[in-house]
This record gives sequence, C-alpha cells and structure tokens, in this order.
Amino acid sequence: MKVFQVVFLCFLIIPFLEIYLLLTIGGLIGVFPTVFLVVFTAVLGAALLRQQGFATLRRFQDNLNQGVVPAYEMIEGPILLVGGALLLTPGFFTDVLGFACLIPQLRGKIARYVIENHLVQTGGAVHPGRSKDNNVLEGEYKKED
Repeated sequence: MKVFQVVFLCFLIIPFLEIYLLLTIGGLIGVFPTVFLVVFTAVLGAALLRQQGFATLRRFQDNLNQGVVPAYEMIEGPILLVGGALLLTPGFFTDVLGFACLIPQLRGKIARYVIENHLVQTGGAVHPGRSKDNNVLEGEYKKED
C-alpha cells in the first residue's frame, strides 16, 4: 500500500473513530465531563509539550556546544510537533497518540528507528535516502600519469 493511500485512509477512519469514542464516552459519563476531558487533555498536553520541547532544545544546544551532531534531537523535534498537533485535535484517540509522542523513551525509540533505517552514515556525514548496499566500495583514488 502506498503512503498516499495510508494517509488517505487515516483521514477517513480517524474522524469516524473519534466521533464514535466521543459519543460512547459522552453516553457513559455525560456531555459536560466529556467536554471537560477533551479540554483538559488539550491543556495538559500543551503544558507537557512545552516542557518536553524545552528539554529537547536544551539537549540540542548542549550537543552543539560539545561539537556533537544532535541527530536524535533533530528527529525528536518533528515528533513533538506531530504530538502537539494531535493533542490539540479534539478527541480521545488522537490524544492517546499525542501523549505517546510525548513519552521520552518511546520518542527515543522512534528517533533511533528513523536514524538507523532511513539515514545512513558514511564518512562522518549523514546522507538521507542512501541504501545500505554491501556491494559499494567507497574510497579515494589518484590518477597517476
């Protein structure tokens, strides 16, 4: 299945799932507690996002000051951004996904997966999109006349 098809299915399925969950939970605990929970998770998520974002930014700056490439922090930033967007979207399913993006251990595993499987380090530089081909030899040559 292509990426576009998966994204399209997510845009179709997630709203229906959110409406179902909101109606089901609203039927169990009532309208006002449901609205309160949705608003509370958005406010709590924004506070946690701010805290995690500043912590990631601090690690990013510390790595730069030490002369280390902040690869994990550069991947964790967009993960935090997606998590924040999911938390601000009303609904319980998106809140669960958003809070999952705010868990540092899970975010670190996602970042490690992206770096190891989608970025290949060659000669000290990171090259996105290069495959791990064992038949390629890298080196330097000098033409002698």
